[in-house]
Amino acid sequence: MNENADKYLEDLTKKVIKETPLENPSFNFTTSVMSQVTEELSNNSVTAYKPLISKMGWGIISIVFLALIACMLFDTQETSTHWLNSIDLSVLYNNKVTSVLSGFSIPKTLTYAVVLFGLMFCIQIPLLKSHFNQRLQN
Repeated sequence: MNENADKYLEDLTKKVIKETPLENPSFNFTTSVMSQVTEELSNNSVTAYKPLISKMGWGIISIVFLALIACMLFDTQETSTHWLNSIDLSVLYNNKVTSVLSGFSIPKTLTYAVVLFGLMFCIQIPLLKSHFNQRLQN
């Protein structure tokens, strides 16, 4: 049954393809396309790339970060009334996940492999970036 349907579809597509005439482009098709391409190239419209986080955003982030560090370093109040002591951090280390992972140890070989992979990754990204930038400039 499936073979008959496939053969019918194949014959139908062959018949449709044979009966449809070929479409010819207009007389000036190539010249009009090439003129549009040269017009686009002559405009030299350069895309201005904007960073995801602006300089003002980085400034605000760094000011907040420095303010938190300064608040922690220069806080002279008693430790019993300190606002940081009111936060219950026991949830971070008294749960099922940490109790399961406490017996897990990472082999030194895996640690070395991950560190070397990260180091090579950090080295190769700038090298590849400069390589592709040079290719695009030539």
